[in-house]
Amino acid sequence: MKRHEAREKALQTLFQLDGTELTIEEAMEHVMDGETDQFYKLLVEGTNSKQQEIDEKLKGHLENWSLERLPKVERTILRMAVFELEYMDDAPSRVVMNEAIELSKTFGDDKSSRFVNGVLSKFTDQTAN
Repeated sequence: MKRHEAREKALQTLFQLDGTELTIEEAMEHVMDGETDQFYKLLVEGTNSKQQEIDEKLKGHLENWSLERLPKVERTILRMAVFELEYMDDAPSRVVMNEAIELSKTFGDDKSSRFVNGVLSKFTDQTAN
C-alpha cells in the first residue's frame, strides 16, 4: 500500500474513533477489511495513543478556535499530521504538510486546506526554531 493510501485509511479509522465507542481494533478492521499495512498501523495506533499530547500541542496553534469546535475532519487530519511531524522522522515536514493539505482537499470543505496549511505552518515554524 502506498503511503498516501495508508494516510487516507488512517484518517478514516481515526475519524471513526473520534466520538464513538469503537475499539481501535474494530475501527481498523472496519476500514482495512483484513488488509495489513505497517505504516497505516503505526499512524493509527501512534496518533491514538499520543492524542492528549498532540491536542495540547495543537491548542497553542489555533487562533480564535478551540480544538473541540474544529470540524472533525480537520481535527483528525491535524492530529495525524502532528503525530507524523513530532513522533516519526521518516518523512520531511513539507511532505507531511502536503499530504495533510491533500487529505483536507479530499475530505474537507473548500476552506479546509487553507486552515490546515495555516495551523501546520505555524506548528512547523515553531518547532524549527
